[in-house]
Amino acid sequence: MGFNCAHAAALPGIPEFIDEMVAKHNFNRAELDSAFDQAIHLPRVIEAISRPATYRPWLEYRASFVNLERIKLGLKFWEKHQKSFLNAEQKYGVPQEIILAVIGVETVYGLDVGTFRTLDALTTLAFDYPSRANFFRSELENYLLLARDQELDLLSIRGSYAGALGIPQFMPSSYRNYAVDFNDDRKVDLLHQSDDAIGSVASYLKGYGWKKGESIVVRAQIDYRICAGEIAIPRTISEWATEGVLPDMDVVQSDSARLIDFTVDEGKEFWLALNNFEVITRYNNSDYYAMSVFQLAEAIKAARNANPAK
Repeated sequence: MGFNCAHAAALPGIPEFIDEMVAKHNFNRAELDSAFDQAIHLPRVIEAISRPATYRPWLEYRASFVNLERIKLGLKFWEKHQKSFLNAEQKYGVPQEIILAVIGVETVYGLDVGTFRTLDALTTLAFDYPSRANFFRSELENYLLLARDQELDLLSIRGSYAGALGIPQFMPSSYRNYAVDFNDDRKVDLLHQSDDAIGSVASYLKGYGWKKGESIVVRAQIDYRICAGEIAIPRTISEWATEGVLPDMDVVQSDSARLIDFTVDEGKEFWLALNNFEVITRYNNSDYYAMSVFQLAEAIKAARNANPAK
């Protein structure tokens, strides 16, 4: 890495990137020069992205997101925005509790949206993180376009260390492609408007292939006398049955699923991850993440059903 926390303008590749933005998108060169002159290179961003939370054991990771505090706050957020949740479910086919749980896992329902200046984070990753430089360079391009389209101040917006923005933590490309105006104020504002965030999460999941009314993930029992071979390869439910893997509830036999496992106090527990589970991993490519969303959603729904008045 080699660079300390300092002005990012010294990072190689920025002048060429500015040339490209001017030629490709007709940006004002002087404005971009000024913005990048003020951007800060942040080594701690690279440190953070190199140590994702999923390195922790499953039960420790899960406890960070599926806990009484997030259930309690989730119930309040659901109650406050119940009309938007209902409308989002009806329009996009995504269950209300899944939309809620995504926002709960991402930002504690908008309470923790991140403190890293987005221009700094994306510039650091685009020009000093070679393994994913192309991805973050594209996200930086999308951030510039988003800021121009929405008249945002490039130097004031803050989010995650990876450049994710707002209440649902959308990357800039996702913001531009899937964010929706869900409170009919003729603006798409994921930084401040919870209703827009609710509709946008549903729009995102639907856009990545969410199937209305279908299961997400189901517990499975394994006959170790039969089960053998590569368990990560997706198979149909009926094919899994011939391998000694049986779901704990009825699932369409022709549906494809991936067998996943989690280490718990009692040993291993196994689950069959269906299409909608894989869609959640498009938000964050982690089985831990998707399972935390699912289990938080189930916990909040159970709490709400147990006390409908709340």
